[in-house]
This record gives sequence, C-alpha cells and structure tokens, in this order.
Amino acid sequence: MTPRTNRPPTLRLSPADQLLIALRDLAPGDPLGEAGLVATEAIPRGHKVASAWIAQGQPVRKYGQIIGNASNPIRPGEHIHSHNLEFVASTADHTIGEHRGGTMLLPEADRAMFRGIARADGSVATRNYIGVLTTVNCSATVARLIADQFRGPGALASFPHVDGVVALAHSVGCAAGENSEATAVLQRTLGGYARHPNFAAVLIIGLGCETNGLDRLLKEQDLPTGDRIHRFMIQETGGTAATVKAGAERIRDLLGAANQVRRTMVPVSHLKLALQCGGSDGFSGITANPALGVAADILVRNGGTAILSETPEIYGAENMLLSRAANPEVGLKLLDLIRWWERYAEVNGDSLDNNPSPGNKAGGLTTILEKSLGAAAKGGSSDLVEVLRYAEPVTKPGFVFMDTPGYDPVSATGQVAGGANIMCFTTGRGSCFGCKPVPSIKLATNTGIYQKMQGDMDLNCGTIADGSQTVAEVGQSIFELIVATASGAPTKSEQLGYGDEEFAPWHFGATL
Repeated sequence: MTPRTNRPPTLRLSPADQLLIALRDLAPGDPLGEAGLVATEAIPRGHKVASAWIAQGQPVRKYGQIIGNASNPIRPGEHIHSHNLEFVASTADHTIGEHRGGTMLLPEADRAMFRGIARADGSVATRNYIGVLTTVNCSATVARLIADQFRGPGALASFPHVDGVVALAHSVGCAAGENSEATAVLQRTLGGYARHPNFAAVLIIGLGCETNGLDRLLKEQDLPTGDRIHRFMIQETGGTAATVKAGAERIRDLLGAANQVRRTMVPVSHLKLALQCGGSDGFSGITANPALGVAADILVRNGGTAILSETPEIYGAENMLLSRAANPEVGLKLLDLIRWWERYAEVNGDSLDNNPSPGNKAGGLTTILEKSLGAAAKGGSSDLVEVLRYAEPVTKPGFVFMDTPGYDPVSATGQVAGGANIMCFTTGRGSCFGCKPVPSIKLATNTGIYQKMQGDMDLNCGTIADGSQTVAEVGQSIFELIVATASGAPTKSEQLGYGDEEFAPWHFGATL
C-alpha cells in the first residue's frame, strides 16, 4: 500500500514524552519533523531521539509513562538508549478497577462464526492431531520414533482430515521432589495438553521409574484411559523397540476414527486466543501489539477469550491491567504475581530489567519498563476478568491473564495447556515459532522485517507506521485472519513445519 500522507521522519507518542521515535534511519543533521529539531547523531529506525533537554537523573517518558532515568545529561537530537538511560523500579499506579467499564457483548445472533471441529465433550478444536506426550525426558526418543513413522510425503494421505501425528517431548520429569511445585506444574501442563481439543487422541509414554510417574500423572490429572488417552510404559512394554512398535500400531488403529471429523460452523466464542510477542522492537508497542489488542477486544465482544501472559513483561505496565480488573480479587491476584516475580529475580541475583534481550535492544527497546508498556498493549481494553497460574485451565470467557515467564516457548506452552486453541505472535526482529497442536499466526511489527521474512510472517502490521493503515484497520484484519486460521487455513509456521520442538514446560527449582 502507498502511504496516505507524506509520513514525517519521527513519531511523538504522547505530549508528555521528551522523545520521538525514528520511523526511518536518521543521519546527523536530518530534520526530526518538529520545528528546529535535527538529529545530532545517527538514530536507527525504531529507536528514540531526544526532543528536549533531559537532565541527569530526570525521569524519561515514552507513551507518557516513565521508562527509566537519564544516566547522563541528554541534549535535543541525541540518541536515547542504554548508554544514557537506566532502569528504575516501577512506580506504576496500583489502583484497582478505576477504568473497568464492563465488556459490551454482541447479541448472539450478530456474533462471528468459524468452521471448527466440535468434539463429543462440547469443546471445539481448530486442528485435528494425534499427540504423543512423555512423562520424562527418558521417554522422549521413543515418542519421537513413534511419531516419525507418520511423517513425510504421503504418510497420512489416506487420512486427509488428520493434521498430523506430533511428539511433544521435554527435558524434565525426574530429579525433582515428587511433591514439589516443579512436578505439579509439569503434571498440570501435560494434563492440559492431554485434554486439549486439538488432539483427537493422545498416547502418553513413560519410562517406569521416573519421579513424574505415568500412573500418578493419570490419577492426579484425572485422565482416564480409553478411546482417547492411551498409556505405554517402556519398562513394562518390553523396551524401546517393543514400545515403538506398540505405539505405532495403536496410532494406526486411531487414525480411522480421527479422520471421521468434519468442520462445521460454530460461534467464535469457542476460540481461546493466546497473545504472544517475541523478538520485540521499537515498533512493537506502536503497530502490531495495539492492533492485536484491537483484535482481542473484537473476539471478547463476540464472547471469546483472549489470554495475555509473560508476567515479567508487564512489569512497569501493570497499571494498564489493574485499572481494568473486574473486581478487587482479580487485581490483588495480579499484584501478588508482580511481587512474586520481584522476589524471584532478587533471590536468583537477577533483575527484571535483564529481560530485554540483545535483539530487543538492537530494535530500539532499552528497559523492561519500556518493553512492558508495548507488550501490555496486546491485551486491548477489555475488562480483566481472571488471573490464572501457569497452565491452569482457562474456563472464564473474556480477557484473562496467565502467569508465565517472558520466554516465548515456555509462555506459549502454558497458554496452550490452559486451553488456547489459536495463537497470535507479534515480532519485530523476526522470531520463528510454531506451537503444535495450535496454529500460530505471525504478525510483523514493521514492513522491513515482513519483506525480508515473508515466508515466516502471516501479516504486515508495519503499514501502521508507514501511514497506509490505522491500528483499528489492522486489528480488524488480524481478527479476520484469526477466523480464517481457526477455520483451517494454514499459517506460515505450519507450512514450514514448526511446532514439534517448541514444547517447553516451565521448570523451576532445584534439579536434584
């Protein structure tokens, strides 16, 4: 698209800001688009440039909110980044419910529909896989050997309504306390995947002597074996070769029934949308994230669910969520998470400000406060109705928050375990990601990365910065893409084969 107007070289996000965002690479002497202001040094695209004198120690604002303090005096036209901007503890307002307004749901007759797969238990799937899960790293190879027999051209040609057989292995499951939080979180994660509607059936492979024992997992997570859940213990079945043979035979028996499913028109209220960002840059909080927030709001108004996560990446922006908490209990749950993460970082000799990665910083982000303000924009403007633990089942429709680390694979794994059946993933640096059995829609924050990585990106949100579309217009496009993808249209990451290796349950605590 061609820009509607001649776009200025910079963008001011709030009248309270002492900085501008460079919309293109700026050279020394380039005008900044505001009277009398010029760049005094090179400013990379997406980075911050001072528009006023900033004294040493003075708070620096972006989006009208503090993102750090000046560690040195900063002159107009200078680059603002790690060399002259330092992290300060969050001073975000913790008032609960000040801006909640009650989500206005559309009448049921006016709500959007999609072509989903209705399961016998009343859940609705967006994909139709057979899964092979593992209790412990020791059974990972067996799981992969089983799934490998159903990969490659023509392997499932006789079963066109089955999307694949996927093995989701992990690196833990033992060397932790049997009653520890680490084991409980792993079991909750595996239980969520085993129950996920995008699996027509699931094989769970155990070794036989691990801490996360197979039978205990089935009992703790209320996973009765039968038509859908199938257990195999390597030490019981007769070793590797025998278990691979038995597992593959069981899948062959299951494929016929799995192939019987057909898509039908169902309301989008059955969609649970995971909101993710990775490889963020200076445009993330300006283009893709707020546009995704618009799409999330549309879904919520249609009776669906949007799941925001990555607790360390709302630090400093928690006020954006607390002010929309539906009730004090929800707000206090979120505050408890923020305090836990502050203690967690301190106990481990770390800082929440270590979250921005080198790639984030190369893309223009300096502090966690700045990153969080952009990341939280994915949550839109709907009331926050629930706060959940990692991998806890998401049962309440609307906008919810799930506690997860900021690391994308671990965070996404928790959301899928909670029941997310579709995902949107924004990126400014070009993160490559898939999350079987759930389709992951990749949203580019800037036109440059979209053009460079069109084989990985599903939608270009850089049109907002280019001036050819508004946030609202791109948000509507994202929602339409969500509906199309949920109806079976493949994402770029699915076409490339992503999603088998990205399963990453959150592991914390001692490895004994």
